[in-house]
Amino acid sequence: MPAATTVPRRTAAVVTEVADGVHAYVQPEGGWCLNNAGILASGGHSALVDTAATESRARHLRDTALRLAPRPPRAVVNTHFHGDHTYGNFVFPEALTIGHERTREMVRAAGLHMAGLWPDVCWGDIEITPPELTFRDRTTLHVGDLRAELIHIGPAAHTTDDTVVWLPDQRVLFTGDLVMNGVTPFCVMGSVTGMLRALDRLRDLGATTVVPGHGPVGGPELLDANAAYLHWLQRLAAAGVAAGATPLDLARATDLGPHAALLDSERLLPNLHRAYAEEHGLPEGTPLDIGSLFQEMTTYHGHPPHCAA
Repeated sequence: MPAATTVPRRTAAVVTEVADGVHAYVQPEGGWCLNNAGILASGGHSALVDTAATESRARHLRDTALRLAPRPPRAVVNTHFHGDHTYGNFVFPEALTIGHERTREMVRAAGLHMAGLWPDVCWGDIEITPPELTFRDRTTLHVGDLRAELIHIGPAAHTTDDTVVWLPDQRVLFTGDLVMNGVTPFCVMGSVTGMLRALDRLRDLGATTVVPGHGPVGGPELLDANAAYLHWLQRLAAAGVAAGATPLDLARATDLGPHAALLDSERLLPNLHRAYAEEHGLPEGTPLDIGSLFQEMTTYHGHPPHCAA
């Protein structure tokens, strides 16, 4: 794999060419709001997989893309609606923004909700820009000689509008937040069971390089690591429901064991709420009160979740 290029400290981003013309744009350490993106560059053209949370970070992503191709990106693919993956769309006015049909709906419905969760972050003058071209199951994007398959993974996993970008010729997979590396998985807006089902689908693609939504680039072993956390979460929730423990009490009493080193460990609490909902038979993706769960994470963790954007 080619050597990584470190970009200025103010952005803390690392760009790595993981295959010819396929670049992973990774923002360490990958916690809240520090997502990854992708830059596909071939034949003088380029396209992006996701943008970034703040205006300044998105503008740095734009500068990086312009160093890799002579013209601005002609397409931006959003893997799901969360603001860290979509707020920077407006910085690419020349690009056609593409996403699942639910992504368009959910970007518009969410608005600046993520910015409201962390009001002290310098978000910039964000203009909410939902996907203009939508699809239902899958579609194909061609960028020069690169062929990217856009596949909706649903009905519920990380969210209910997840898209992966699969480059079969290079065997590179951009997973969005269906996969994390060194960061606690997060399924409160989707489904624990659906996440496990999604990982099985991704495993069947046969990727050799996996660009997760947060954290360093890896390989198919990342799918197994995320599945291990989710299976552990299911067992923990089943025991908690049987014992009559609340998610908060269970989270406080739980030793994270092999998962203790993952960033954003406070996500255990909302993940337990999702797992409890499934134990009680609620349909996958049933909306939960995200605002109250963020407040409960603060109670559990002793301070609000930290966004380093």
